[in-house]
Amino acid sequence: MTLQEKFRENLKKVKAYQYALTLIGWDSNTEAPRNSFKRRSEMTAYLSKEIFLIQTSKEYSNMIHELYNHMDDYDDLFVREIKKAKKDLDKIVNIPEDEFIEYRKLINDSQIIWEDAKKNSDYGSFKGNLKKIIDYNRKFALYYDKDTNPYDTMLDDYEEGMTTKEYDEFFDALKKDLVPFVKDVLKKSNHQYKELRNNHYSIEKQKEFSQYLLDEFAFNRKSGLIKESVHPFTWNTSPEDVRLTTKYLEDYIFSSIYSTIHELGHATYEQQISTEFDDTLLSGGTSMGIHESQSRFYENNIGRSLAFWQTHFNKFKELFPEQSKTYQAEDMFKASNHVEASLIRIEADELTYPMHIMLRYDIERMLFNQEISVDDLPSVWNNLIEKYLGVRPKNDSEGVLQDVHWSDGMFGYFPTYALGSAYAAQIYYAMKKEIDVEKMIKERNIKAINNWLKEKLHQFGSSKSPKELMLLVTKEAFDPKYYIQYLKEKYSKIYN
Repeated sequence: MTLQEKFRENLKKVKAYQYALTLIGWDSNTEAPRNSFKRRSEMTAYLSKEIFLIQTSKEYSNMIHELYNHMDDYDDLFVREIKKAKKDLDKIVNIPEDEFIEYRKLINDSQIIWEDAKKNSDYGSFKGNLKKIIDYNRKFALYYDKDTNPYDTMLDDYEEGMTTKEYDEFFDALKKDLVPFVKDVLKKSNHQYKELRNNHYSIEKQKEFSQYLLDEFAFNRKSGLIKESVHPFTWNTSPEDVRLTTKYLEDYIFSSIYSTIHELGHATYEQQISTEFDDTLLSGGTSMGIHESQSRFYENNIGRSLAFWQTHFNKFKELFPEQSKTYQAEDMFKASNHVEASLIRIEADELTYPMHIMLRYDIERMLFNQEISVDDLPSVWNNLIEKYLGVRPKNDSEGVLQDVHWSDGMFGYFPTYALGSAYAAQIYYAMKKEIDVEKMIKERNIKAINNWLKEKLHQFGSSKSPKELMLLVTKEAFDPKYYIQYLKEKYSKIYN
């Protein structure tokens, strides 16, 4: 057996364990009974340990170093795999086994603790776990590279090649060019469509509309399904098994509509990746920023467009005749683009959304620079959102406890949400040069848009870096000017 074949056999074993863990994670977030979590935590810790033992074994380490030292013997795709494997090995090999297992158990336990804390607006009950999670993440990052800022290491985990320097430049551009514009729009914003947005909408009818959207966006039902969860997400093991969740609120119709479309963006990306990467390290989306560009593109550039509501308002009226009887498609367009200084990130409008991400980026950077402590988080959070949006949380559930990410140890993830929106705008302008996007939406031909994205971006999985993909798709390096231009053009028209 060649060294390359041994690597493939080893990877297959790791992927089998990861497959089981991913299925358990899907179940945990959708329908697992509450009392199952203790036993589940023990079993997932065991599976995680098995992966850890494989990936830190002397045999595996020697194999990766041998392949890495002879990369000239292999093709470009395998070389990218080996580089990824070497990077992953370097990040894990110095972590003591007992610390790794304890951390995985901590993460499994923290999900339910966070859910209860959020439900009861009790930050104190989650604070101890959060401090341990932060300490572990800082420690693990320093095990990997003691000379690099731990937060830079974490940022690179979610967006290859991105550091605080590049994110600072990106967010500084938004603060300079976008924050004043947002404040001007907020002054003009009113509650004209409050009754349309916040009426009573049957959950069953909302589910019917979500199912309708799956078909309109050409989601492959033979390779996926939809369920509900507290926090909408997309899950996948291969292009043949891609699942998404959404969230239904009786008094806020746009929650389910845009959660569904957003997750359909993630799901479409995963369903359109070439299956040739299934048993390699190049499967799945290349980064969270690129992944978020796809979800935000479908949610905002398509789902919040006038063309979208001109096309689908009749179906909406059919399901909700009473709530929509005095409205037209243009009203739905304006209502779905209503700008408001809200407290909850996932319910935020497209224009104020990046303010929510700047807040989280500022907090994470301060945490890992040890400028603030876990004890400071609620007050720092409340002060920052008041600074950016002029609103202040009444409790921790609508403040520091609102997101699941930190309970899962995902530090460095949040900035990719704003970066993804900016990627989406640049991709949108590139797409419009080649196909008539508005015409495709009006003709209910989202498939043509899907096909364009598959050819230019989706099919490549993780075989290309985010920077390589942006060059390939848009013919230029990433530039936040397109995001600022897109938001200003759109909302200047809506708010005159």
